[in-house]
Amino acid sequence: MSKGKVYQGSCFCGAVRFTVSGEPAAMGYCHCESCRIWSAAPVNAFTLWKPNAVQIIQGAENIRTYSKTPLSFRKWCKTCGGHVFTEHPTWGVTDVYAAVIPDFPYQAAIHVNYEETKLRIQDGLPKMRDLPQEMGGSGVSVPE
Repeated sequence: MSKGKVYQGSCFCGAVRFTVSGEPAAMGYCHCESCRIWSAAPVNAFTLWKPNAVQIIQGAENIRTYSKTPLSFRKWCKTCGGHVFTEHPTWGVTDVYAAVIPDFPYQAAIHVNYEETKLRIQDGLPKMRDLPQEMGGSGVSVPE
């Protein structure tokens, strides 16, 4: 487990509980169609963590997985259907949705997949057409 501050999170009903520790690799907003549909929202607030920084502390048997592509293994609670995180093995990170870590001091630094947005946000943060180059994207910024 990573060293540093530990934050607890859970699914909607609390059957699945987990911790994240240390500092996330990145935080931001994803506007891609997959995240929007999965979260049933116009944008998804993400926190990316090294996999060993995410620990399931209760309810691992309740976790179910869906993978539309090899890039994303989306996890949710079988009891309430609440989404908890997405594993991205190709990138070596786990996306723990900011909303399920209530005490974590979330501070977005970037918008990704902004070309697909359905909700324009003028917050002064960088807007990436797709993804940064190090994640296989173009690295191209677009205007707010």
